[in-house]
Amino acid sequence: MEFNADLHIHGRFSAATSSDMDFRKLARGAKQKGVHLLATGDCLHPTWLKEIREMEEVEEGTFELDGTRFILTTEVEADKRVHHLLLFPSVSAVEAFSEAVERHTTTLRSDGRPKLRMTGEEIAQVARDVGAHLGPAHAFTPWTGIYAHFGSLKECYGDLADDITYLELGLSANSDYGDGIEELRDVTFLSNSDAHSPQPVRLAREFNTIEAGDMTFDQVILALTREKGCRVMMNVGLPPEEGKYNRTACTRCFRQFDLEQVLARRWRCMCGGTIKKGVRDRALELARKQGTQRPKHRPDYIYMIPLAEIIMRAIGHSSPFTGKVRARWEAIITEFGNEIDVLLHVPVNDLRESAGEDVARAIDSFRQGKVTVIPGGGGRYGTVLLPGQDPEEFAPPMDSSEKQRTLFDY
Repeated sequence: MEFNADLHIHGRFSAATSSDMDFRKLARGAKQKGVHLLATGDCLHPTWLKEIREMEEVEEGTFELDGTRFILTTEVEADKRVHHLLLFPSVSAVEAFSEAVERHTTTLRSDGRPKLRMTGEEIAQVARDVGAHLGPAHAFTPWTGIYAHFGSLKECYGDLADDITYLELGLSANSDYGDGIEELRDVTFLSNSDAHSPQPVRLAREFNTIEAGDMTFDQVILALTREKGCRVMMNVGLPPEEGKYNRTACTRCFRQFDLEQVLARRWRCMCGGTIKKGVRDRALELARKQGTQRPKHRPDYIYMIPLAEIIMRAIGHSSPFTGKVRARWEAIITEFGNEIDVLLHVPVNDLRESAGEDVARAIDSFRQGKVTVIPGGGGRYGTVLLPGQDPEEFAPPMDSSEKQRTLFDY
């Protein structure tokens, strides 16, 4: 069977998350989005784990609520602020992991994403001991990604680097960014939302389409390790340029720089702010050679932005949360069932009546790659423009002559 899965989210006990992050709202949001399997997120937090256990356990390590499946996951912060994504086979494995790391943290009961005074290798060892699986979260992100602080998996995970079977790309990267890195050739790439809200503009803004025998923890692991015919068959996510750390840029004024210019300026902007290396430049640094062939096992990466953002742009609003955008979104979902089908599968001619000519045309433009991406950087998201919109109105300040690109360039 094929199903859509978002394997990295957070509950309401993590910092900067919505109070609406409860499992019933998540299940409803997943159905509207078209996602069948969600991460629980934050399963080390005792109150959140208690709420997980109140759902029906359809198989050990796999839960269900209102037709949406959940598997046990969490994100932890290790030394150097590097974040790791863990998948657990059972509640008992979660409890064993918590007991093993408790003396290395003061935030296990106060933060859904606890900070552990441990190295990546030490965390990987505990994960192995309890039967959990671990991989880098948003690996290229300049603040908390593994490649912001390490030059290789080996540097982070030591002798357990070979245990790493998956890596989360993050919102500012796609498969192309990892394809040039030799050590990742056998690693399965994940595209997840890291959602802090159940709103459809956040939940499953990136997701994976998985082929497996069932929507269970065991089958997901077989897909991540590409065994017994199971696999991740498609990664879907934002254009990498839309990510807020894609380009090297100032974290204060967001002026973008070429890497050579930054080195000459010693990472200090003319405004006095700090310049942060972007995901694109870091990926190019790590690539051993240009033109590396994509491994045969690696699936296509499909670009998609949330439907509410497409509607917002199509009708000329500045926010995806206005009443008119919401009304149009609800009419479309009522007609066609879920957002993913609308964005990827429903014929454009069928969309015109419910979605309107402007929105149908915008969706078609996105499917064909006829949109312009204004790159983000320094902590500010990029912008996707529809045909006819003037890029000059949205372009960030730059010290680079590089022109804007369309999706056909990636």
